[in-house]
Amino acid sequence: MRCRRTPIEADVFEYTIESGLEDGWEPFADVVTKMWIVTDRLIKVTRDNGTVVSPYINHKRGRTFIEEGDYIIIDDDGTKHVCGANKIFKRYEQV
Repeated sequence: MRCRRTPIEADVFEYTIESGLEDGWEPFADVVTKMWIVTDRLIKVTRDNGTVVSPYINHKRGRTFIEEGDYIIIDDDGTKHVCGANKIFKRYEQV
């Protein structure tokens, strides 16, 4: 069966560290040692105590870590997604 995604409106924000759109921060050492993800483009911030952390959002499938140039999408129902700059405007059109 072929289906088309039902259109829903969403707010789309280019992620910046000052935006506060992340749901939390994970120590980068834990991301590297406990996660099965590529970490090359992840955002890394060094805290005053020297700990390096990476931002993430929570969703129904778990956590998604935010990479450089990513956008945060917040659907009208409050669901958050992360989308790369190379895909965002192929999936979303401005209204």
